[in-house]
Amino acid sequence: MAMMTERMKELFNKVHPVVLATASADGVPNAVPIGAKKILDDETILISDQFFNKTLANMKENPKVALTFWEGREGYQLKGSVLIETTGKRFEETARWIEERSAKAGFPLKSKGAVIFHIEEIYGVSPGPGAGKRLV
Repeated sequence: MAMMTERMKELFNKVHPVVLATASADGVPNAVPIGAKKILDDETILISDQFFNKTLANMKENPKVALTFWEGREGYQLKGSVLIETTGKRFEETARWIEERSAKAGFPLKSKGAVIFHIEEIYGVSPGPGAGKRLV
């Protein structure tokens, strides 16, 4: 597992949305914007599934994903594996979190699943000579 630095976590929490990239078992790519996300610990991110279709199918076929976020000239790409939880304590907590968020926004949302992303590698996506370099 790879651990995010405090600066990476700060930027992740600041930017909306982030981009989640998946691929089917036969390599067909898909990338979607994600707003319902939060850090569980230095190595783990939670993503709520409200609208996943191709993304969910891809993650079930191929649990390897990439998540990219940036602001201005600073950015990171996290690569790793996901687990999808549709029952249990973590899913129930995620469903409540999404209900609270949607009530504040005045837009009804319902979580269909908690996607638990375990970070395995971190790359820089900032422009310049270090672009694409593995950081962790």
